[in-house]
Amino acid sequence: MTMHRNESPAEMSMTESNPSGGLTMEKVRQRLQSGEGPAHWRSLDELAQTDEFAELVQREFSHMLPLEGAGFDRRRFLQLMGASMAMAGLSACSLQPEERILPYRQQPEEIIPGKPLYYASTHPRNGFGRGVLIESHMGRPTRVEGNPDHASSLGKTDIFDQAAILGLYDPDRAQSVQYLGTPRSWEALAEEMGNQLSAQEGLQGAGLRFLLQNTTSPTTISMLERIKERFPQATLHHYEASNDDQARQGSQIAFGQHVHVHYDLAEADVILTVDCDLLNDGPGAVRYTRDFADGRRVVEDDHEMKRLYSVESTPTNTGTLADHRLALAPARLESFMLALATAVGVPGVQARPEAELENWVWAIARDLGAHRGRSLVTAGDACDPALHALVLAINDRLGNIGQTVLVGDAVQAFEDSGTESLAALVDDLNAGKVDLLVVLGGNPVYDAPAELDFLAAMQKAETRVRVGHSFDETGRWCQWQVPVSHWLEAWGDVRSHDGATSLIQPLIEPLYRTRSLDQILALFTGDDAASDYDLVRETWISRAQMSEKQWRRWLHDGSGQASVASLDVSVDTDRVRQAASTLGRTPGLCVLLRPDPTIGTGEWANNGWLQECPKPHSRITWDNAALLSPRTAESLGVSNEEMVRVSSGERSVELACWILPTQADDTITLHLGYGRTHAGHVGNGNGFDVNPLRTSQGQWLLEDISVTPLGRRYRLASTQLHANMEGRELVRTTTLAGMHHGDEHHESGHHLNPDDSLMPGFEYDGYRWGMAIDLSTCSGCNACVMACQSENNIGIVGKDEVLNGRELHWMRIDRYFEGDPDQPSTYLQPVMCQHCEQAPCEVVCPVSATVHTDEGLNTMAYNRCVGTRYCGNNCPYKVRRFNFYHYSDDTTEVLKLQRNPDVTVRHRGVMEKCSYCIQRINHAKIEASVKDMPLAETGLVSACQQACPAGAIEFGDLNDPSAKVSQWQSSDLAYGILTELGTRPRTLYLKRVSNPNPELVRS
Repeated sequence: MTMHRNESPAEMSMTESNPSGGLTMEKVRQRLQSGEGPAHWRSLDELAQTDEFAELVQREFSHMLPLEGAGFDRRRFLQLMGASMAMAGLSACSLQPEERILPYRQQPEEIIPGKPLYYASTHPRNGFGRGVLIESHMGRPTRVEGNPDHASSLGKTDIFDQAAILGLYDPDRAQSVQYLGTPRSWEALAEEMGNQLSAQEGLQGAGLRFLLQNTTSPTTISMLERIKERFPQATLHHYEASNDDQARQGSQIAFGQHVHVHYDLAEADVILTVDCDLLNDGPGAVRYTRDFADGRRVVEDDHEMKRLYSVESTPTNTGTLADHRLALAPARLESFMLALATAVGVPGVQARPEAELENWVWAIARDLGAHRGRSLVTAGDACDPALHALVLAINDRLGNIGQTVLVGDAVQAFEDSGTESLAALVDDLNAGKVDLLVVLGGNPVYDAPAELDFLAAMQKAETRVRVGHSFDETGRWCQWQVPVSHWLEAWGDVRSHDGATSLIQPLIEPLYRTRSLDQILALFTGDDAASDYDLVRETWISRAQMSEKQWRRWLHDGSGQASVASLDVSVDTDRVRQAASTLGRTPGLCVLLRPDPTIGTGEWANNGWLQECPKPHSRITWDNAALLSPRTAESLGVSNEEMVRVSSGERSVELACWILPTQADDTITLHLGYGRTHAGHVGNGNGFDVNPLRTSQGQWLLEDISVTPLGRRYRLASTQLHANMEGRELVRTTTLAGMHHGDEHHESGHHLNPDDSLMPGFEYDGYRWGMAIDLSTCSGCNACVMACQSENNIGIVGKDEVLNGRELHWMRIDRYFEGDPDQPSTYLQPVMCQHCEQAPCEVVCPVSATVHTDEGLNTMAYNRCVGTRYCGNNCPYKVRRFNFYHYSDDTTEVLKLQRNPDVTVRHRGVMEKCSYCIQRINHAKIEASVKDMPLAETGLVSACQQACPAGAIEFGDLNDPSAKVSQWQSSDLAYGILTELGTRPRTLYLKRVSNPNPELVRS
């Protein structure tokens, strides 16, 4: 990534405090009460119409194109002379693994240049996996898509699946074995470990310790068992900063045994999520989103909808889609759930709801009770184990166990808590019991609980071996640094959210001198020559009695073993009652610690796509912040970007504030993963490290905290007001009941026929491309944004340029609030080029660089563009992006391998935008012509449509009445945005439909 600075001081600097121009909650509430404010607003500044907001709207168009070197350059020549010049593309080839891998479709007799192949694999993350297809050009992996035949993805992905490809080509990856910073060979490592292990054999491994992340891989578990057989006294420890320890502890309380719990949302008609981002977080999120969305889509069935309630302390994507959302601080949330358990009749639980929440409790309880066996209550991983047990007891009382709540045998390698396991390791280290410490994965020096002081303890081990993808904060304190292969370079296996086992197939030989995790573990069993393919194959053919035919079929499909069988379990109500008695906290200001929605707990910090991806609610990029509600900010006397010190006991961190209307009062959310010092060139120095506040007992929640304003400010790069469409009515909503009675909203502009025009029309005899987006199912997960970036070689610009409004994303997700700023509703709207029939951009381009095709596409001819930016100024949708600099990295060779060879890499001075994936359209046309079949049968989808877990995007030929996009655009719910301007957009939206509980509406 190349970052540039210009005359605008956008560097991450801190300045003296300067209160923002008059933004007060009193002013906000006055405008709401007077009816002067907009119905839907993107920020409190817009609602209050502050001076800063007015200034931002006025300086929408960025500064003049800065000079980059002197002289009469090519761009200046073209601007003056009106000439154009063609550009040539570049592609590269890579070696494929020698072992047999099978493509998803039947492999041709020979690889056809320019035609990609697709291979089934599995993306491992946080111990679980999701089935994917890897697009490969000439043996070079370029994209990750979902596997339609895999139960965990059904062909869909999330942002981490899409961005994983960038990790393969990360130039900051660990590339060779090193000892004290000096490159060494694998043979030298094997010799040294052989000597160390020989000494341990006489002690049966008493001085040997392994620290891993939790895993579900049968092969890895088998390797660990073999290590224990060789060294009976060796100890295996585990720790992962992002974990489900408390959820597993809760299920053990409820069922009396270690189990694996997952859900069937297809069977759930009424759902309650409790501080749980069910549709966006966890190994089953993509499948859950698909099942949920299928039950919310009213455009193509008999108008029945699932109903969703969310009670949460910090905003989630799931809560955004809720029909009823309640923001409560943790103390009030636990009291709410105790009252709900009482209302549904959980034995032994007696609690009364707060007076103002009584209607909520009884309405939800009655709705859940009316859908016995077809309802679902879930709690997030950060919830107290006792609350998890209580939620399972509620589900049991509602008859949901075995129906929507599926319980099977435990699938993770370790059953104990990760923090307890890590604490035991620290005790052994401090006691001098550890001769050889092997750290495999994770980054405990950076993210271990603060009170353990893991770094000081680790240095007491005589020999320290670090196995990881990069030489990070932990690696720099170890003598041996051992590089592990990327999952696209290695064989492996892993279980998915439902317990089914899937294969990990390599698409490319290791780019560097790396080995798989299983190969490295084999080194400690005495087998330093084993291949990862042989290790995985042995697990399944020798140990699991799989036939050769079954093995080959598994290679082809990507998934073989079925999900874990359901157990016949019952809830121990006595244990639940005892655990529930510990719930109930003292109200007061508290801190919620959460994995960052874009970079996790720091493992994705060096991924530029994810760093620049706006966070779903705050829209912040490249940073984290202290998120707090307007009322809490008012009580603390702080404003946006003001630096504060957050203290818990003797520990404290300093970071900037960001006011978020959907945040619960008396709570401050801090996202983990930032403040890295050894992440890589992209990840170093971004944001604030909040791990110093995190303890074993306070992994996710800190009480008795204090906040001190520091009197200075820190600039945060939030995109929430970029590309502002100036307050016009853009989001349209209705209810299911309103649809039944035909009393939908009629917003401004409905009296205009969007097809009316003084301009002559054009008849499209062939294809007529268009898109439709269902606002009822979009959760704002950003999978479409990442898919577009990956497909179209979109660059990243860095924090400074985002502050200048110069981010390059071809599509964005606009966020709107409605109602009381203390408990607002949230609406989301993906926006990309609308491919207008009467496009304002086309008529102002002096060189015809943007033109209309005979299939209705608004296309760009990059080699014609001379960078006047008239088109961007004239676009009412604000969807055009200009390359103020040459943002694409052409100097790092390995990064070139990731790029899609079907899409031109743009250069400085060129405008770019959504193309409706024209390269995919052309591929589909060629395939249809060669195979003599209708284009509709080629499976043509846009990149955003292919990735969307909710299936909220449809793209296709509007001249085909059987196409789903045609049916959606013909729906009574369909509307275009800014149609009053006569643009006649080809992209239409389906109104956001909600299914509120009439009982709560009346109250």
